[in-house]
Amino acid sequence: MIYSTLVNNTEELQQILDLQEQNLPQNISKEELRLQGFVTFQHDLETLQQFHELAPSVIVKDDDKVVAYALTVVNEARNIFPPMESMFRLLETLHWDDKPFCDYRYYEMGQVCVAKEYRGKGVFEMLYQQHKKSYSNKYDLLVTEISTMNHRSLKAHKKVGFETIIIDKDELDEWALVVQDWRK
Repeated sequence: MIYSTLVNNTEELQQILDLQEQNLPQNISKEELRLQGFVTFQHDLETLQQFHELAPSVIVKDDDKVVAYALTVVNEARNIFPPMESMFRLLETLHWDDKPFCDYRYYEMGQVCVAKEYRGKGVFEMLYQQHKKSYSNKYDLLVTEISTMNHRSLKAHKKVGFETIIIDKDELDEWALVVQDWRK
């Protein structure tokens, strides 16, 4: 049975790391990278545990196996994984819907990944439905960055209602900063 939920234990965090490892650019072919997408960052168990303590991440499971995840990174977690700090700083300079971003309650989806055999089956949508179900009572907006080279991810995020705020380049990549507005 396939279902979405929040992370409940260390075993699920480890399964997230295993799925992440399988989808890093260095572990997939160039063609798969171009057609199927990829994850940019590699986390460790301690980092995921720190994220989880502040706000559990969303996962989709097939029985006991994690087949997809979308990491929850609240503002209080911004210093846990330094590569994400630049996105939080950028948000502090931007406006959304004619208001400064800091006037909203928001958090970042830190990374999303769906196992190869579950792509195109609605699992991606399940992740974001669970994010909204779990966190829309506390937050107005969900924000994430996507490598502009990751065409599949850009298309999938647009399909579930994300809108591009800005394209920004840093020392790592060029990113589309996108937002899902739960007030609408």
